[in-house]
Amino acid sequence: MRIVLVAPPYFDIPPKGYGGTEAVVADLADALTARGHHVTLLGAGERGTSADRFIPLWEHAVPDRLGQPYPEVMHAVKVRRAIEKIAATDGVDIVHDHTFAGPLNAPVYRSLGLPTVVTMHGPIDDDLYPYYRELGNDVGLIAISDRQRELAPDLNWVGRVHNSLRISDWPFRAGKGDYALFLGRYAPYKGAHLALEAAHAAGIPLVLAGKCDEPSEQAYFDEQVRPLLTEHDHVFGQADAVSKRKLLAGARCLLFPVLWEEPFGMVMIEAMACGTPVVALRGGAVPEVVVDCVTGFVCDRPEQLPDAIARTPTLDPAACRRHVAAHFGVGQFGSGYERIYRQVLAANDAARAPITLRRVVDSDASERASA
Repeated sequence: MRIVLVAPPYFDIPPKGYGGTEAVVADLADALTARGHHVTLLGAGERGTSADRFIPLWEHAVPDRLGQPYPEVMHAVKVRRAIEKIAATDGVDIVHDHTFAGPLNAPVYRSLGLPTVVTMHGPIDDDLYPYYRELGNDVGLIAISDRQRELAPDLNWVGRVHNSLRISDWPFRAGKGDYALFLGRYAPYKGAHLALEAAHAAGIPLVLAGKCDEPSEQAYFDEQVRPLLTEHDHVFGQADAVSKRKLLAGARCLLFPVLWEEPFGMVMIEAMACGTPVVALRGGAVPEVVVDCVTGFVCDRPEQLPDAIARTPTLDPAACRRHVAAHFGVGQFGSGYERIYRQVLAANDAARAPITLRRVVDSDASERASA
């Protein structure tokens, strides 16, 4: 198949540090290419995948503009022009968009005979639900967890594929250090404050490797995280790809005390791939990703977290890694998306066939009437 993958313009693909969506797109580009498909990747930054073609639509990635409306809209315009050109010269079978504004181009692609699918990397909240509902059948939505799809069953879902990683890229370490780790962006619903409280109650230092670039992130850190820090805790800052792997491999556990409907949680499978169990609150996809009492502990209340931290040495690091290899490897990832593409293309062909047939029938009827 001739597949166009559309990535956001904010980070390199794969990212050098923060950038969960870009990491997923990079793995998908490699997986589909390995399966023999012709992949064109549209995004920003430097080429970093095995895709047949990478077209950077910006001179460089624009991480400092994440969350602003202009780059979203401008990127959508650049993507539309690029796909129109590719369709006219080389041909395209399907467009797979991973951005927010990009799906608005779907009617244009439909006029070219191209179906559009969109992976839902974020939550289906009060803003996104009506947005994707209004898009209707213009796009086929792909969930990254069963829970995500359950929360909005009336949307135009065409499948579900769990996120994945290349397990060989993640270092395994059986012997763990004496610290717990929080790794993610600083937002109330990510629960860094709960991670601190739980680590302190369990008597273990906490390393915090969080993204703190945006004003809302800084405000949350200053108001709810900083006051809880002790001399035993360490604010690492935002970890790059190398540092993240080292921190995850050495931690006694990853703390994931989310207070929202987590769509997936890439850092959980990254931790388990390193042999590091996850201690999390039950939210969103957490029970789909973590096997309770095997690869971590899924807690119902924050007060249960300290005891779970204390019990993590009883878990087998090798079992954590085996779980990721069995359920979240790039092999299942690539085949899952490939299957959805084929189903969408078959439905697209079927939807167009009756229109052609009806025109033939109507034409024959007109000829008989005139005779």
